[in-house]
Amino acid sequence: MKYQNEIQKRRTFAIISHPDAGKTTLTEKFLLFGGAIQVAGAVKSNKIKKAATSDFMEIERQRGISVATSVMSFEYDGTLINLLDTPGHKDFAEDTYRTLTAVDSVILVVDSVNGVEEQTRRLMEVISMRKTPVIVFINKMDRDGKNRFDLLEEIEKELSISLHPMTWPIN
Repeated sequence: MKYQNEIQKRRTFAIISHPDAGKTTLTEKFLLFGGAIQVAGAVKSNKIKKAATSDFMEIERQRGISVATSVMSFEYDGTLINLLDTPGHKDFAEDTYRTLTAVDSVILVVDSVNGVEEQTRRLMEVISMRKTPVIVFINKMDRDGKNRFDLLEEIEKELSISLHPMTWPIN
């Protein structure tokens, strides 16, 4: 019974997407707002001199890509959060697929400029096969991108899921 209580106090989720959709930036925001770090790092930013926390390998810092899954844990509101930032590039996809066997749920990041890409489809196949709960997060809404309604329709059609928008940009 003691173990059940401990299990209930833990949540493990992965942030997944195609390359350059913003996984690592989103990870930094979770860590910042969760109180795990004081300053959010950035992927290859001239303005922000701090590298992303999850980019711990020198090659990741140099190239601005995730090569291996990073696991960061922090406590939030009495729950231990295990956050997994995964590689997006298809060359490192096997690491991401393995990671998906260890999570309670995923956040699938879709770039509003590029929409659904080949890697997005493959990731959705894997999480659908495993019946892993998914939250779709549409990133880069501050940029000129696809029509918002067209993008929602594209995601639903391409990934065979139903979306239920929780928030909507005002501008």
